[in-house]
Order: sequence, then C-alpha cells, then structure tokens
Amino acid sequence: MRSVYIEVIDPYHVSVPPLEAALQARITRSGGEVTSKIEQAKTVLRLSDLSETQEVLSIGPDGLAIEYRLVARVTYEVLSGKNLLIPPQSQGLDRAYSFNATQILPKEAEAARLSTFIQNELADVVLLRIQAQLKHSQSAPSPASAEVPATDQSPQPELTAPVTPPSTGPASSADIPPAP
Repeated sequence: MRSVYIEVIDPYHVSVPPLEAALQARITRSGGEVTSKIEQAKTVLRLSDLSETQEVLSIGPDGLAIEYRLVARVTYEVLSGKNLLIPPQSQGLDRAYSFNATQILPKEAEAARLSTFIQNELADVVLLRIQAQLKHSQSAPSPASAEVPATDQSPQPELTAPVTPPSTGPASSADIPPAP
C-alpha cells in the first residue's frame, strides 16, 4: 500500500492507539506513505472494535490472581476508492503473564510494556494478512473482474513491507522490549 490513510473508528480515544502508531511506523518504514487526510490516500485501512482486555487465568491459595492474560482484538478492512479490497475481518492476540502482589509496581510496568508489545505484534499480523490477501486477489482474479477489459482495471495496492511473523506462546519478561 503506497498511499494509505488509517481510519480508526473509536469515538472515545483521545490519543493515537498504539496499534495505529505501530501500523503507521511499519507502513512508512516499508516505503509507503501514511496520509493525514483521506482524500490524499489511494487506500484506506479502517480499524474498528479495537479492544484490550485482561482476564484472570489462575488464582493462588489466598484467592488473589497470580496469572493474567492480556487480549487485544481489532476488526480491519481495506478500501481503495469505493472498492472494498478486503472485507471486515477480526484479528486478535493474547499473552499470559504472572503477577506477584508483593511486586505491584514492577508488574504494572511489565503489563504496560506487554500491552504495547501485543499491539505491535497485532500490527505485524494485520499487515501480514493484508499482504497475503492482496497478493492472493492479484494472482486469482474473480470472475467479475475477468470480464472487464484490461485497460479498465486499476492496479491493486500492494504492501512492500517485509513483516516478521510474531512469536507465539506465553510472553516472558525477556520477550518484552525494555521501557524507554
């Protein structure tokens, strides 16, 4: 996607969500341009239903939570002009982490770093899925597009970012990037 506008449908956010910032950075790093106005973009990446939850996985003998799971989810779709290139799809990631009530401040900081880490991984996964779907749609034209003369077809946007797949499994403190 060369010229992209990232539209976040979230009426209650005040700042840029970490997922949006991660997507902007990755698209820019790959040679694309993230525009500030929808009219300037050839492609629109629409994000909605962005959520992040924390679930208790296990409790200790004293009844306090000792292990949590952070879950981040987003629904995305890709449009080019009035054409829907990728219909709305949901993607989510989760990571488990342990919690020790005697180390509240370090564990809260770890949870915040893990949250940012998950949002960055989610950006990678979303871009990988978009890249694969756009590549598949270019290599296998639909019957409707095969009937249109070649001179009337507009080129599909492409992702040029080499995105590394995220790791799987529970995250540990070693997996989380250090705080700035």
